Amino acid sequence: MRFNPALAALTLGSFAIGLTEFSPMGLLPTIADDLNVDIPSAGLIVTAYAFGVMVFAPAVTLAAAGMARNRLLILLALVLAVGNLLAAAAPDYSIILGARVITALCQGTFFGVGSLVAASLVAPDRQAGAVAAVFMGLTVANVAGVPAMTWLGEATSWRLPFVLISGLGVLTALALLKALPHLPAPRGGSPKAELAVMMRRPVLAALGLTVLTSTRQFTVFTYVAPMLQNTLGASAGLITLALVIVGLGMTVGNHLGGIAADRSLRVTLISVLVALIALLAALSLLSQHLITVLVLLFIWGGLCFALVPTMQMRVMTAAADAPSLASSVNIGAFNLGNGLGALVGAAVLRMGFDYPVIPLASAIVFALPLVLVLTKRQPSGAPASA
Repeated sequence: MRFNPALAALTLGSFAIGLTEFSPMGLLPTIADDLNVDIPSAGLIVTAYAFGVMVFAPAVTLAAAGMARNRLLILLALVLAVGNLLAAAAPDYSIILGARVITALCQGTFFGVGSLVAASLVAPDRQAGAVAAVFMGLTVANVAGVPAMTWLGEATSWRLPFVLISGLGVLTALALLKALPHLPAPRGGSPKAELAVMMRRPVLAALGLTVLTSTRQFTVFTYVAPMLQNTLGASAGLITLALVIVGLGMTVGNHLGGIAADRSLRVTLISVLVALIALLAALSLLSQHLITVLVLLFIWGGLCFALVPTMQMRVMTAAADAPSLASSVNIGAFNLGNGLGALVGAAVLRMGFDYPVIPLASAIVFALPLVLVLTKRQPSGAPASA
């Protein structure tokens, strides 16, 4: 895809949001020490953000239904900047917790509306690729940004990363102001119309599929580090390398998934689900072989994030009449899957199984969305991409 300033501005915003969401995970010890709280309490700043995204995605989208799309995205970038600046200046735990709730206002609506704006800026056969470009910022944040913010916070102060992320929010707002044309609110985009479209069976089915696929992804991702420690005796350095490899796979998969989804959403979804089931079974069986595990984790990360633009486009297509709310809620569905995946993995361990069983359990459960897609009847004359 040729360079597009508007898409680049949206990608910058998703990068800043990715840093906002994930950077505190690497900074928890220093935050806890500075604010005189224990690690579990500090961890709530991550949990509060995740649950805030689920709650605020529909609320903010409905409240802003009549606002021009370019103005809404600029406003969200500024809110992100304010929230991170407040976190950086927080004198105590309650203030940083409140700051995290403020920043959670942005993510669902930014990605939901941003995906729709990105798709509107390109030709119909490039829309999934445009959506993938928006999410590319999130994957780059995981691969490079979060380790950099962790290093910076440990070398100086945990507050400095929040200041820099706030600056990225301001830069995003300026880039969007310059690059985006005026994009009026969609006609008929009232809260009532948005809710009516989202409650349609195909839209709810697409959202449910997002929850299922995200749950199975995070069933494994949540437990990658202890799995490597338990089965391979991996050191902290090796675990970091493995996470970087997963992140690189996610970046590649997000890009290729967008290209494939532009050709056919259904074929891409089926192919990726089948490949994931086979790969996870192999990961379970070959978990004692280091190089093989690292290669499989790279491919696994790629396949998982190939689903991201595919699932986002699936929801946007199903809710084509009034897609803003459904598109934003789909981001909350990804976050819900994140939490549920951790619970599934925990349940496997509590039942007395070893870590290699976790990817096998994920492979088995991935069969459910595959069956749902295979058994869904295609409407007569439906396009191949549906």
